[in-house]
Amino acid sequence: MPADVQKLVRMANQIATFFDTQPGDTQAAEVAAHLKSFWEPRMLQALYAHVDAGGAGLSPLVLQAVGRLREPV
Repeated sequence: MPADVQKLVRMANQIATFFDTQPGDTQAAEVAAHLKSFWEPRMLQALYAHVDAGGAGLSPLVLQAVGRLREPV
């Protein structure tokens, strides 16, 4: 895995770790909202490409969040 992708995986997992500790059942939506609000489009595209390639190293919560981001509005 290239270093830039490793960094995105680490960052996404850190975000998921934070939101996973929050009460309720909206964690995936919160991770998705955070990624959409604070990540540049090219970062999101790289994350999507990594998920399409299998998503190695990403937490299940990040994978759920990416699925939410990709849902048609």
